[in-house]
Amino acid sequence: MRGPSYKIELADIAAHRYRVTLTLTSPAAEQFFSLPVWIPGSYLVREFAKHLSGMTARQGGNELVVEQLDKASWRVRCSGQSRAKALTLSYDVYAFDASVRTAWLDSRRAFFNASSLCLRAHGRESEAHRVTLGQLPEGWRVATGMSAAEGSWEAADYDELLDHPFEIGPHWQGEFIAAGVPHRIVVAGAWPSFDGERLLADVRRICEAHIAFWGGAPFEHYSFLLSAVDDGHGGLEHRASTALICARRELPTAAESAAPSDNYVRLLGLFSHEYFHAWNVKRLRPAEFATFDYQRENYTELLWFFEGFTSYYDELMLCRAGLVDAPRYLKLLAASVNSVLASPGRRVQPLAQASFEAWTKYYRPDENSVNAASNYYGQGALVALCLDLSLRDQKSSLDALMTRLWTASAGGPVSEADILDAVRALSIDAVAAQLHGWVHGRDELPLRALLERHGIVWRDEGRTNVAQRLGLRVREAALTGIGVTHVLTGGAAEAGGVNARDEILGCNGWRLRRLDEVAGLLGSGETQLRLLVSRDQRLIELNVELPAPQSSAVALTLADGSHAARRHWLGA
Repeated sequence: MRGPSYKIELADIAAHRYRVTLTLTSPAAEQFFSLPVWIPGSYLVREFAKHLSGMTARQGGNELVVEQLDKASWRVRCSGQSRAKALTLSYDVYAFDASVRTAWLDSRRAFFNASSLCLRAHGRESEAHRVTLGQLPEGWRVATGMSAAEGSWEAADYDELLDHPFEIGPHWQGEFIAAGVPHRIVVAGAWPSFDGERLLADVRRICEAHIAFWGGAPFEHYSFLLSAVDDGHGGLEHRASTALICARRELPTAAESAAPSDNYVRLLGLFSHEYFHAWNVKRLRPAEFATFDYQRENYTELLWFFEGFTSYYDELMLCRAGLVDAPRYLKLLAASVNSVLASPGRRVQPLAQASFEAWTKYYRPDENSVNAASNYYGQGALVALCLDLSLRDQKSSLDALMTRLWTASAGGPVSEADILDAVRALSIDAVAAQLHGWVHGRDELPLRALLERHGIVWRDEGRTNVAQRLGLRVREAALTGIGVTHVLTGGAAEAGGVNARDEILGCNGWRLRRLDEVAGLLGSGETQLRLLVSRDQRLIELNVELPAPQSSAVALTLADGSHAARRHWLGA
């Protein structure tokens, strides 16, 4: 029996429309089909089926009725002598989402995840799945991690089909070998000044550091599929590839100095993050993800580990690969610390709960999210830092924990109990108890004490930014003015009645262009603000007290002299 086969055609580039034909030999009498509602690694029900249209079915020259059962599943009844003949389903898919999660098609580029295009044939998921592409525009080529097979591509089963995105177009491509493993970087949409050779060299160093960390690569080859756009940043991990998106300004250029710019470091951190996921989430993964249900949410309390710990290692690996030095790494770490400390939600929602509720809270943020939700990426990374330094106090490390879990699980599913047991095996019960408290409780992390014990100076710095002093987050632009995006719990702005979505027009009788102009409107010792705001077309005056600058920002630097614990951690 031959498995499901998909022919994917660029049917109408101007209309951003793919045409998909699914051929299924020996279908069941009642053959069911469905399209995933989410894609692993991105925890939001995205309703990919909303972009499908015009579905028809034929078998043995006869047209059959396609019966839709719910938002993302269908049934075709096959009967009579035609049962032995192949069933073909044809349908269109609209593709105009430039993110890494769905599908895109225009005159310059095609990209898709199979979860957006390829129906699942129920009962046939374990068979080999084949993809064939229709005619491509001249000069376009295909990049994917899926195995090529006689002019097409083949996956061992439906899960593997969904784990190999396709990047198609006249893209730039470069290759390198890391620890004996072939790697490829594909870049679509780069500026003419893009320095591909530098990117190849730097990413190679990252890959070699990761492979050395884990003790080997779990794949035979790996592809980075990067789309450069005007503004964007993110990635989605897969078993032998990753789909990435970045702002063009993040790409290295011929003018890039020997020390990488902040934008380029951000891009390298993205490469590092998604590459680490090839081990930590694609293979070593939550026990609840041993098998996926593509038709509904899949819940786990462990995203603080799989995303947060990956976020800890992504920039640390840049330091280990020699792409940033220890002082610059500490600046990156301080930025992460400040971001978490500036979010009141960390004291409301435990990390384990944030992981479980990612489907409705992290991936569906609103103006109150900063007050009500914790971030399992950033805060989870700081838990990883605390655990690493605590284990180092016990003559072990987080490195030892990660590789121990990898070996014990054979690169497979793990539970929270497995993680805690591994911590106990490497240290003492108290460290495991601390970890449990950090992810299930709301207390502050012992960051300062741990960092200072490891040769890092923690220095509090005052916040002079007016928005921060008021407890506001704003969006400022010449055309749109000062828009309030978030009002922080317990802040002066909240006490004075400022709302999210207000537009701040003026203060103390003066028109404002930027919120920091407030400081120039106050006399010596004056702290009372009369803010003029626009709310739902109404002009409202609010009395708000401007607090004094607070020491709520953190700077991290190396302590003077040699420090053995710090050297073991950062090599400096």
